[in-house]
Amino acid sequence: MQSLAWFGLVLLCVLQSTEACPSVCKCSKKSNPEKSEVNCHKRGLRALPSNLPSDAWILKLGENGITDLKANLLRSVPTIESLILEKNAIKSVHPKTFSGANHLTLLNLLGNQITKLPPKAFKDLLNLRFLMLGQNEIGLIKAEMFVGMRNLSELDLPHNALTVVPSNAFKPLIALKVLDLSLNRIQRLSPKAFTGLTKLLFLNLDNNSLKTIPAGVFRPLQSLEMLVLDNNLLSSLSKSALDGLSNLQELYLRNNELELLPHDVFSNLPKLSEVGLSGNHLKTVDGNTFSLVPELKKLHLHDNAWQCDCNIASLVKWMEQTNTTLSPRDSLRCSGPPNLRNKSLIGLQTETLICTK
Repeated sequence: MQSLAWFGLVLLCVLQSTEACPSVCKCSKKSNPEKSEVNCHKRGLRALPSNLPSDAWILKLGENGITDLKANLLRSVPTIESLILEKNAIKSVHPKTFSGANHLTLLNLLGNQITKLPPKAFKDLLNLRFLMLGQNEIGLIKAEMFVGMRNLSELDLPHNALTVVPSNAFKPLIALKVLDLSLNRIQRLSPKAFTGLTKLLFLNLDNNSLKTIPAGVFRPLQSLEMLVLDNNLLSSLSKSALDGLSNLQELYLRNNELELLPHDVFSNLPKLSEVGLSGNHLKTVDGNTFSLVPELKKLHLHDNAWQCDCNIASLVKWMEQTNTTLSPRDSLRCSGPPNLRNKSLIGLQTETLICTK
């Protein structure tokens, strides 16, 4: 009789567990401790389903038709750790959408139609590590949008409508290590754009519309190891533009409009090991520019308008002596003068390089 009652209790628990899963979703259990993964991916949903299991820790809602995130969205799943809402039709986020969701570590809102973020919308997400906001229509960012996110490690904002990075935009993000701002329309960086980001390791500004880099804008980034500035409109780069990057190891400036480089532009970057300068408008560079970079291991200089006259002699000489890998060597070619057009820079006889008035 006792075993029958026990069986009934177990059966009741199983039925309750089954009932707790929305009919359009698939739920699976994880033990130690017991948690539920709720998969509602691509189910034609217009809102969060009801009767979610209270022990849900992963909620997959990608590729549905959800348009709004209402207040207290996650009240029924207090221990939720991962919320995936990519590729819905979300246009707005309520200021209290994430109230109480202090266990959330990953929030994926990629590929929606969000145009702006309300102030302090994420203030309860004290343990959030990863925030994906790429492929939206966000045109403005302010520090108040990120209040409370003191443990955020990665912020992805590519492919939005940003035109300016204002002062102190990310100041609350004291633990941030990865910041992706690529594929926006950024034309201007405030001189204090990156204040507070002392732990940042990777900054991606690829595919924007930057024409200048303000002096000292990267100075707060004392831990930065990789800076990507490819595919912008930079025509010059001053030494002060790179001030403070004492830990930088990789710098990419490919496919810009650089015509000149100061000979000491990299002299305050003691750990720099790889530089990408291909696809610019460089005609000559002083060989001492790279002699001042003791850790340089790889250098990309191809697809520039190299003018093989007396002004390039120091660069040619440096190339002959360096152990730095020039990648790719075969693509380093003269654009002029006519008698040397398409000649390889490698092996050029420096005594034959002349300047004409």
